[in-house]
Amino acid sequence: MKKLLEGLLAFQTGYFDLNRELFEELSQGQSPRILFITCSDSRIDPNLITQAQVGELFVIRNAGNIIPPYGATNGGEGASIEYAIQALNIEQVIVCGHSHCGAMKGLLKLQALADEMPLVYNWLKQAEATRKLVKDNYSDLQGEELIEITVAENILNQLDNLQTYPIIRSRLHKGSISIHGWIYRIETGEVLSYDPVLHDFVPPQSRISTIEPEYNLHPSCSVPGLSTFKIIPDTPSQKVSASPNGHSAHLPGQERLSLEQSERIYRGSSKNS
Repeated sequence: MKKLLEGLLAFQTGYFDLNRELFEELSQGQSPRILFITCSDSRIDPNLITQAQVGELFVIRNAGNIIPPYGATNGGEGASIEYAIQALNIEQVIVCGHSHCGAMKGLLKLQALADEMPLVYNWLKQAEATRKLVKDNYSDLQGEELIEITVAENILNQLDNLQTYPIIRSRLHKGSISIHGWIYRIETGEVLSYDPVLHDFVPPQSRISTIEPEYNLHPSCSVPGLSTFKIIPDTPSQKVSASPNGHSAHLPGQERLSLEQSERIYRGSSKNS
């Protein structure tokens, strides 16, 4: 507590005094640009990792960055989403998970929480779609690799849940709002953004602008290895065209992988074709 009190004093005599005009302006109302939904984990600081100013982010935090589907509960998440979009007219929404997420570790061992932490158990049950998907589709993974893929799939499931809110669905239809999925890696400071064309989490600078409605990780996605990929700057000529058989003539990933790797990852091996 002593450290916090010292911090309060330092804030009031330092940062606040230097930014007094900003705080006077903020006292008249808020107009954040982003709705940022993330985990309660103490290692995540939305303003720090984005370097956003006070008043720029409207933040929702809970264990596992979970968004209950519309009408599932009467909790604060739905009310905050509705207020952010309707009252504050926010046009960008980010759902940000993170590496080494304790909530996702708990989700994978959900039944063990029932007696010891029943409230946590009941909360995490709302991410049952994530648990079931990972259990049925990634049985070959374990350890940190399993946690990483659970974090990624959970973000995509929460993006789906977000779209059950009438105000989100309506504004997506009008094209007046966009939603994004991020993974923040605590150990590297790196942020990866879900690319709906590649069906993969990639550095935000390399995202292709074409949008697809689905949120699915590619079956061969290896989230832990993404940090080694090169960032490819977008160019006007960069397009994805379809061949007569329905496959992409220009495979995503050819700029960062060999042709053989791209064929195997994005079209499947000869055994699966």
